[in-house]
Formats: sequence, C-alpha cells, structure tokens
Amino acid sequence: MRKIIEKQLKFGQRDIDKIKINFESRDEIPQLLLGLQTIYNDPSLRQKVFRILKGIVPNNTSATNGRPGMDLWKILVLGTIRLNCNFDYDKLLEIANEHKTIREFLGHSIFEFDQRYRLQTIKDNVILLTPEVMDEISALVVELGHDILGKKGQPLSGRCDSFVVETDVHFPTDINLLWDAMRKVITLLAREFSKSELSEWRQHGYHLRKIKKLFNKANKLRNSNNEKEKTAAYRNYVNASEKLIKRAGVDLHFVNMMNEGDVARRLAISAYISDAERQIDQIRRRVFNDEKIPHNEKVFSIFERHTEWISKGKAGVSQELGLRVCILEDQHGFILHHRVMENETDEKVAVPMVSAAKKKFPDLKSCSFDKGFHSPDNQEKLAEFIERVFLPRKGRLSEAVKAIEQSTDFKTARSKHAAVESGINALENHALDRCPDHGLYGFKRYVSLAVLARNIQILGAKIRQKELRRKHREKQENCLAA
Repeated sequence: MRKIIEKQLKFGQRDIDKIKINFESRDEIPQLLLGLQTIYNDPSLRQKVFRILKGIVPNNTSATNGRPGMDLWKILVLGTIRLNCNFDYDKLLEIANEHKTIREFLGHSIFEFDQRYRLQTIKDNVILLTPEVMDEISALVVELGHDILGKKGQPLSGRCDSFVVETDVHFPTDINLLWDAMRKVITLLAREFSKSELSEWRQHGYHLRKIKKLFNKANKLRNSNNEKEKTAAYRNYVNASEKLIKRAGVDLHFVNMMNEGDVARRLAISAYISDAERQIDQIRRRVFNDEKIPHNEKVFSIFERHTEWISKGKAGVSQELGLRVCILEDQHGFILHHRVMENETDEKVAVPMVSAAKKKFPDLKSCSFDKGFHSPDNQEKLAEFIERVFLPRKGRLSEAVKAIEQSTDFKTARSKHAAVESGINALENHALDRCPDHGLYGFKRYVSLAVLARNIQILGAKIRQKELRRKHREKQENCLAA
C-alpha cells in the first residue's frame, strides 16, 4: 500500500506550507527545503508532481490494501537531500531521524520521537526513483522558477558543456582486475557448493590466500627493472589462476547440470570466469608476447562495466575513470537538460542536447558551446533548432568566420559561457564528483536525482534572495521613516 502523502494531519503536526525555514542560513538544506515548500504550496504544480511520482509505484501494488510503504513525498524529500548534501545513506539516516525541520517535512509531529527510520528502508525506497520521473519533475521545477523570477515566456539563452562523473572503482591494471575476478569466482562458487551441501570448494579460503599472495608478489614487481624475476612472478600468478579457473568452469557446469542453487549467482560466476579468462589472455599477450593491448579490448572494472578511461587534457589530471555527463543550463542557472554520454564525445551530443532542451523549453533561442562541440554538421543542424548558435570553430578560420566570431554578440556569449563551469562545480560539490551507486542504471538515476536536487536548491536560493532583498528594503524604509 502506497500513499503519495498523508492528507490527515496528526496532533502536533504542521502542514508543510506552515513550516518555518531559516532564511538567514546559507547552508544548502534550508534552500532545498524552501524549494520543496514552494513546490508544495503551488496546488497545480503539486498535483502534477504527485501524479508523476505515482509512476514509481509498481503496477501490482494496491493504494489501499497491504502493508503501508513509505509515502512518495517522503521518498522525494529524502532522495533530494541525499544528493544535494552529498550524504551517504548513514548520514541520511541520521538526518532523517534527528533533524527537526526535515522530520517536519517528512510529516512527523513533535511528539513522534519513537518513529525512527531504518537504514535498509531508506535505501530500498530512494532507489525507486527513476531517471524518467526525476527528469519530468525537474522540468516542472524549472518552469516554476522562471515564473517566480518573472521570466516566463522570455527568451532563454543556454550554455552547454560536459564533465566527468567518476565511478566508484579502483585504478585498473590487468593483474588487479584478474584478482578481482578470481576473488569473486572462488567466493561465489564456494557459497554455491556449500548451499548444495557439496564439499569440493571447502578449501576456498586457502585458494584465496594463495592467489592473493601471488598477486601481491606480481604487483610489487610491476615496475621492477629485473625482467626475469618480474616475468616469473607474473607466470606463477597467471598459471595458478588459470588452473583454478579451469576447475571452476568444470564445477560450475556440474552445478548447472544439477539445476540447484541460485540461478542469478551461477550467471554471475559464469561472467566472472569470462572476466578472468580475458585478463589471463591479456596478461600473457602483454607480458610474455610483448604485445600492446588495443584500447577497445580493455575493461576498466569488472564491477562497474560501464566505466570509461577518459583523458580530457586537464592540468594535473592525466585520466578520469567514469562517464561524461553533458548539461545545458540557462542564464538563470537552472539545468534545462542533461545527458549521460556512453562512448560519446562532445561533438556527438550537441544536436541531441539542444533538440531535447528545445522540446522541453520552446523559449530556448540561443546556446553557447566550447570548441570541442564543433563539427561542420553541428554548425548547420543546430541552426535548425535555435536562432543563435555560438559555437567556435576549430582550425584555420576564413575571413567570414572570423567576422562572425569577432562580433559583439559572439564575444558576449563566449564571455558568459564560462558561467557553466560554476554550475558544473556546484554539481560536483553536490554529489556529482563520484557516483557510489552500482550499475549503469544506478549511475543514470544518481545523475538525474542530482540534477533535480540542484534545480530545487536553485529555486529555493532565488526565493531566499528575493525575500532577503524585501526585508532589506523594509529595514531601510523603517530607518528613513524614523
């Protein structure tokens, strides 16, 4: 049984629009809560958001029968707080149980001291939010922000750029990736045999220690100048791993023939065996055959398989492990659209970014880019969606192109484009520096929730600034009157 929000107020509970928020605080939590309160106070927008939130409830879940689940409004509040404040789940649990104002936003009265959240409950509910649901809500938040600022219907000028969100992985080498695969194969296969009451892998602890010892020795000699000793260490490590992997493949086939145990676990074991075989092959080719492994054959994590090796040429940063994320923000700081770039570079996403943003916000009239987004096709196709395209060209420029790029409008747009770096830095400070969630879908969900939380915080920050200016004017008027 799922409710969007509890409509009947309890004794000692405040309605959300009556909760007092500290406008003097410069912390992100009051700004985020002010944005959420503004959404709730708009009846039309509130109904739209609630209708969108119904999309995260499974179709076979009754709204009236069964054990009560967490209200959808609570899930939205906890999810946006987690990302906007860059909390892990343990910190989010503590805040949800102890922060007075947040507990009021979650619908608790001042007398409900004994109603506490559990860690797994929060985890299981926050991950219900989907990228599609959050993108829809984010678009509504941006529209509300434009309306509050008095800019609704006015032309929007965009700024588009990309940055890297790192995945939660260690630095990859072929030997430590092999160790990761071996560790998972041995532990999962031992668990599978133990569950089936078979004793073939009862010495799995010994095998783990043996492989780890050989890995440590090979890793220690990785940068050694003693090629003979280094090659011998690699050979011992690879041979022992290969022997165990062959045995694991035979035993896994035996378990599959018995058709016992956990099917998902057996599939995972099979995948890890394939990972180990690939790494053994690549180590043999690189170390023993002195072969250079092509980049497209390399895997940078056996757990986060979507991880890419990205070199953007930043000073002091030779590479980043993760995925590129492209954002398009307007002149008010709201993020109109974002895109997780899977095996894509900047010039491949310029047109999709603008077309998607234009579909959501028809008032988008211009957009600026960096040189990395340039291609001859982009210059032509972008002009089909927006009136003004500020996209610098690469290479030698013709006199006509020079005249365009030296015009006042182009220079002004280019000078304002640097503000997108501020937006990127804010996203990185609010959780989008490193994604702790697992899998490609988890990565996309994490990014979408960060963008939604950022837009809600910007909405709250704009309202806070407006209120502070009003109070300042009132103070000046009172001083003059006195």
